[in-house]
Amino acid sequence: MAKELEEGTQLTLDWSKLAKVAEGNPDVVPVAVQDVDSKELLLVAYVNELALKHSFECGNATFWSTSRRELWEKGASSGETFELLDVRVNCEQNSLLYIVRPRRGGICHTKNEHGAPRRSCYYRQVVPADNSLIFLEK
Repeated sequence: MAKELEEGTQLTLDWSKLAKVAEGNPDVVPVAVQDVDSKELLLVAYVNELALKHSFECGNATFWSTSRRELWEKGASSGETFELLDVRVNCEQNSLLYIVRPRRGGICHTKNEHGAPRRSCYYRQVVPADNSLIFLEK
C-alpha cells in the first residue's frame, strides 16, 4: 500500500488524516517547512511543545511523529538534517512555519530513481482531468 501511495500515479488522498491525528495526538499543530534559499515548501508535519522546545535547543527541525507518537528529529538517523533558522507563527496561533537550511540531501523519506532522498515531499503534480499524478523530479 505504501509503495503505491508514495510512488503511484493515482491520487488517493487521506481525507481522514486530521481526524486520526486529533484522535491520537490532541496537542499538536501543523508546521510547514520551507527552504530559506529556494523558498520551496519541503514538508508539512506536526509539532507539540516538546518538539518545538527541542528544535530551539538543538537547532535542528524537530517534529512530533503522529504515527509513532514520539519526538522525530528529522535526519537524526540518516544524516539528512535541517538547520532551523527561524520559526514563525500564524495569526490564529494554530500553525507554525519552520524556515530551514538543508545540511545535505533531501527531506522526504522516499527516494528518487537514483536512491537519493527527494529534496521535497511535494514531488508529484495532480492532473485534474483524471486524478493522475506526474512526477516532477526523477
